[in-house]
Amino acid sequence: MSTDEFAQGARPLDRDSVLPLWSQLEHELRRRMESGEFALRFPTDRELMEIYGVSRHTARHSVSQLGAGGILRRARGVGTSVDHRTFERSLGSLYSLFQVVEESGVPQHSKVRTLERVVDAEAAAHLGLEPDAPLVLIDRVRFAGDEPLAIDRIWLPAEIADPLLDADFTHTSLYNELERTIGKRPNEGWERIHPAIPTADHRSCLELDDDEAVFRIERLGTFSGEPLEWRVTTIRGNRFTFVADWNAGQASELRLKMVSG
Repeated sequence: MSTDEFAQGARPLDRDSVLPLWSQLEHELRRRMESGEFALRFPTDRELMEIYGVSRHTARHSVSQLGAGGILRRARGVGTSVDHRTFERSLGSLYSLFQVVEESGVPQHSKVRTLERVVDAEAAAHLGLEPDAPLVLIDRVRFAGDEPLAIDRIWLPAEIADPLLDADFTHTSLYNELERTIGKRPNEGWERIHPAIPTADHRSCLELDDDEAVFRIERLGTFSGEPLEWRVTTIRGNRFTFVADWNAGQASELRLKMVSG
């Protein structure tokens, strides 16, 4: 395909949005790949710069994010191509780990490891903030009965999340607390799920056996386009499965299903 042909399916980026341009471009490229574009060739960094009016750094950072998620491959002498072996598809509605455990009939609670103001440049970038912007970090281990199931690390803009510093997260949902304190909860966003090798901290906190794997779930939750949360959840691979329900002519819906121990 030529640069002009690539440009035909492009949607302009919003220079007034709170989301950084690299994040907008990443989402735009995901959209186009999910619609079947770039099957023969993926645009070069220079073509992305020309089509979307961004810098080389922005183009490269967006493509590197897609590469980190396993969607794109870069090869010397070949360029960038879509990796169809790990291609992502949108699976619909937002689910709640709190709700999944509650509906299973097993009592759930959390052990809060960190609830404080922090500075985190990577999380701030996902939230469309300056690198030194103050954030509220909630780091907790989620339990079903006495069994640890997941480690939840959530970053929120401090200007909206400071009231949460007084909340008791041992038995409550973040989204319920957000609605209670600021009258908002995520109604849009995206999520990326992939297998991961657990770290020593994961193995210790989740009481994993040597042969157990985990899922790494990254979520950006927004309210009508306003970023509310950047979340990274590490969840035990032997206790959960992800189920996609579908009907002809309707969008798929992703459900998190707890596996009986």
